[in-house]
Amino acid sequence: MNPSTNSKPELSIHVKKTNTCCEAGHAPQSGTSQADVPVKATCCASEHGHGQALDTCCTSATKTDQDLAQDKAPPPAGARQVRYRIDKMDCPVEERLIRNRLEPMAEIVRLDFNLLARELTVYHRFDDPQPIADALSSLDMAPRLLEAGAPAAALPPALSLRLKILLAISGLSAVGAEAIAWATGKETSWPVLILVALSILSAGLPTLKKGWIAVKNRTLNIYFLMSLAVVGAVLIGKWPEAAMVIFLFAVAEAIEALSLERARNAIRALTALAPETAEVQTADGWREQPPAEVPVGSRIRVRTGARVPLDARVDSGHAALNQAPITGESLAVDKQPGDPLYAGTIVTDGVVEAIVTAAAGDSTLARIATAIQDAQAQRAPTQRFVDQFAHYYTPAVVVVAALVAVLGPTLLGGGWGEWIYQALVILVIACPCALVVSTPVTVVSGLAAAARHGILVKGGVFLEGGHRLKAIAFDKTGTLTRGEAALTDAATLGDMPLERALLIAASLDEHSTHPVARALVDGWRELQPAASLLPVDTFKVLTGRGVRGFVEKQEWFLGNHRLVEELGVCSPELEKRLELLEQSGKTAVVLIEPTGPVAVFGVADTLRPESAQAVAGLKALGIATVMLTGDNQRTADVIAKQLGIEDARGNLLPEDKQRVIAELKARHGEVGMLGDGVNDAPALARADIGFAMGAAGTATALETADVAIMDDDPRKLARFIDLSRHTAAILKQNIALALGIKVVFLGLALAGQATLWMAVFADMGSSLLVVFNGLRLLRK
Repeated sequence: MNPSTNSKPELSIHVKKTNTCCEAGHAPQSGTSQADVPVKATCCASEHGHGQALDTCCTSATKTDQDLAQDKAPPPAGARQVRYRIDKMDCPVEERLIRNRLEPMAEIVRLDFNLLARELTVYHRFDDPQPIADALSSLDMAPRLLEAGAPAAALPPALSLRLKILLAISGLSAVGAEAIAWATGKETSWPVLILVALSILSAGLPTLKKGWIAVKNRTLNIYFLMSLAVVGAVLIGKWPEAAMVIFLFAVAEAIEALSLERARNAIRALTALAPETAEVQTADGWREQPPAEVPVGSRIRVRTGARVPLDARVDSGHAALNQAPITGESLAVDKQPGDPLYAGTIVTDGVVEAIVTAAAGDSTLARIATAIQDAQAQRAPTQRFVDQFAHYYTPAVVVVAALVAVLGPTLLGGGWGEWIYQALVILVIACPCALVVSTPVTVVSGLAAAARHGILVKGGVFLEGGHRLKAIAFDKTGTLTRGEAALTDAATLGDMPLERALLIAASLDEHSTHPVARALVDGWRELQPAASLLPVDTFKVLTGRGVRGFVEKQEWFLGNHRLVEELGVCSPELEKRLELLEQSGKTAVVLIEPTGPVAVFGVADTLRPESAQAVAGLKALGIATVMLTGDNQRTADVIAKQLGIEDARGNLLPEDKQRVIAELKARHGEVGMLGDGVNDAPALARADIGFAMGAAGTATALETADVAIMDDDPRKLARFIDLSRHTAAILKQNIALALGIKVVFLGLALAGQATLWMAVFADMGSSLLVVFNGLRLLRK
């Protein structure tokens, strides 16, 4: 509320406004960098002429095809794509085996793995992709060709009844062999041999088969090491131990599969939300149809308790919807005619009829599913490091074990069998399975946790990179503010009641399309919903100044400071009031009758209620905040002061924002940029991580941003950085656990104190430990 010099009432209000802008083309300046993109500026025609106080020039930009290509890293030109479902591929061990088999083939361009969905996408230059299928079949992977664009099929359960029975038989046989050997003191008797054979045949054949395939393909993986340990134990007379090792390994693999299934279900729960049918209006009445068969423009009906089958816009009816699956909002959102509906959301109360705006494959839900699938296929930096580390680590361990077996008896004495046994223990303990499996499970759990709360991360690289951000740059309009002008102040200057003055002003502005005029009219409707506008005669637009018209046979003017000066009705009191409004970053509008001004109104782009909390949350995390805007510097300073932002930059074109991002990176280090995903594309492209606001319903936002905030809540930026820090911490914990446990047990093995049992516990136990630790992110 602005102070008044008289006793007449003032009003400070916040209401919504309809945003109307005319568009004019604007090209980027010469000399911009390669990352610059075409920009289209939308500048509003000026009846009221309030150019300085209100952000009247909005900018928008879209990424070029080249920029999007760089973001999504498509395969080289001319490469064909083929997609396989591989049920036997469920961990990085199989991924490495497939890579070693396919990557040496000259016609293979790129391999994209989705381990959770057990899918492999191969980019190739074969005329016929049959050699790819043959190569996969030679690895016993049983590939199944998937049609392009086909949704991921449901996976079989991780632990089938058959597997449970086989594990039970193997376990009982292994325990029986151990009991007989302990009771008789003989580890190589016939009863022991029969039970060991039964145990290995029940649960160990898949492991031994995979070990043999690894040998044929010159790949040193856990299956090769485990097979070597079992065969070696049998050869040196440790039959009961061979059975127990194979059984414990099979149990550990089953538990690991169950854990991965949990992460897989978390992802599937986020993407498999659309119902199987839609209620569509046809010439014969309402009919149930599959969503994929419903064309854009069709009329659908959604009742209480049903999920919205397709993206649509409400045409009639009112309802409350649970949008948590898409935007992460915890409260139901009221929908009325004109509001959007997102596929997968749930009608909690009411019935609506809506017009379909997007086909099933182009819905917001489908785009989210595609983004999540693409994110899973990308290897995060830690995962790439671990894979490279394991590539050299495993052969080195095999060499060490061989040296122990050969040099142990020669240098330190003892029997060959004893040292071969210790070498086998070292091989099993040192397997990098825990190290390799920890990163994808942790990253996918983090991606699922983020998506569950309405934060869509385009890849593990960005989830990991969030913890390194030192500064965040905010776009102002539409990000920190609502991006819509609203009536914020109203005060009379004479004896006229405020309600009467507001009614006359709204009656005049009803004939204008200017954003400030629309804000004033909407403000009047908010305050006086039952009143009717007055007729206006001889209405005229005074370009750059305001409007004029006759209301109830009396001439009225409504316009800006310039109009007041031209009419010669300015006074020190009015000048002071207008200055106070303009210093607050608001646009001043004056209602004038022939005898002089009677009322002053203030219009501004209002702050989001969450913006101050968003800035405070980032500051609590030690993140510097900067505001970037095309508005004038005075308005930028006012808004920044209200939010607690110390660094505000005004009068910026899109290419200027890009330059500021480069400056911030030089000063702070890694920098993020939060914008609307369209207006700020150059700055988003230059930032280390680009965040898009309001990605639900905005296809471009999902394309331009690295991280998309599905609702318009900037507070989720701090949540993302917090999640990123937890993800980075868990990744470090997992690496330390995997390597630390192995160091301890390797020391025991070299001291002759470790057994094959301990080796299995050290290897698979550490694998399960890091998997469970990574799954903790699902609760974040």
